Amino acid sequence: MPETKQIIDRAEKVLMHTYGRYPLVLERGEGMYVYDNDGKQYLDFASGIGVFALGYNNPEYNKAVSEQLCKLTHTSNYYYCLKSVEAAEKFTKASGMDRVFFTNSGTEAVEGALKLARKYYYNKHGVADSEIISMQHSFHGRSMGSVTVTGTESYRIPFEPLIGNVKFADFNDLESVKALVTERTCAVIMETLQGEGGINPATVDFIKGVRELCTKNGILLILDEVQCGMGRSGAMFCYQKFGVKPDIVTSAKGLGSGVPVGAFAATEEVAAALVPGDHGSTYGGNPLVCAAVSKVFDLFEELHLLDNVNSVAPYLTETLLKIKEKHSDIIVEQRGIGFMQGLEFRFDVHGIVKAGMDNGLITIAAGKNVIRFLPPLIASKADVDEMAEKLEKAINAVDKEGNLK
Repeated sequence: MPETKQIIDRAEKVLMHTYGRYPLVLERGEGMYVYDNDGKQYLDFASGIGVFALGYNNPEYNKAVSEQLCKLTHTSNYYYCLKSVEAAEKFTKASGMDRVFFTNSGTEAVEGALKLARKYYYNKHGVADSEIISMQHSFHGRSMGSVTVTGTESYRIPFEPLIGNVKFADFNDLESVKALVTERTCAVIMETLQGEGGINPATVDFIKGVRELCTKNGILLILDEVQCGMGRSGAMFCYQKFGVKPDIVTSAKGLGSGVPVGAFAATEEVAAALVPGDHGSTYGGNPLVCAAVSKVFDLFEELHLLDNVNSVAPYLTETLLKIKEKHSDIIVEQRGIGFMQGLEFRFDVHGIVKAGMDNGLITIAAGKNVIRFLPPLIASKADVDEMAEKLEKAINAVDKEGNLK
């Protein structure tokens, strides 16, 4: 195995510099832990940005994917495939939606959801002049459509002109949404729990108010659950904790628990807007990724993952609150739901993230001043304790401005 520095130097020569990578080369994973090129162990409270719901190297998951790999990995969507049917049946049952389209990623799921909403409006009104309302500080992806509805100017401005007719309301401010509604509004898109924007959950009044507003005005509600869905909140989909149902939902990350797959799903009436030729994907929903998706849903039940999240999450919240109280001079707030939580600091947190890595803990930032905690859904109270011990050392390794001492 080449040395870590050699691998990093080689990567810097051939990969586009689109990521601010840490000087860490990861080689393998097991359960709650990943291991670097030198064999050092790290407790992973980022899980590949919320991907590894099952933890690393789950044997039943590996078996299902390996068996399909040896049978048939790809066919194209001109033909039927049993694994895609199984995955779709399990997804629609879990989400309460009627029809699903499998994509390769979360950003593609958002692209499909936007196209579906605009096609639904076009069929209904006969004109292609629809408007979309999104939220400030939202994040929906980096492709042209998804970045258009992302509520941070720095993500959008370098890539303009974008798709147009998109407006931004203030998250958790229902009046700001109402003020943007016109006869041309086709959809409101929002994360049920904002991730990149700083771990900001919707309030009950806000999400129910938006649902009522959309229903009253014939507007579609798109809930982006790419990060907060698939059990991370303690419900299979976060909106289920609020007692609301979207017209369209997007999903990814934990959906495949390692393989590149996403999905957008909709009610029967809305899904019917797309007909052959409107949308497609060469790789989307191929046998390999759908075998993984199908097994993920099975393992959610077999491993009682939702029960585990609901059992351990209050302890995670309590632990983070204690850390916040102990360091109230530098920590502003603890917030989040389930296994998607954050600590907001008064400074840039990347120094703490780096110090945590030095102490064998992997976390990630949400924006500049929030540390995001996205453990695998198998995490135990003992794992929370280990995280807290390592995080404490990382906090003590920086000064009052967040710089490494």
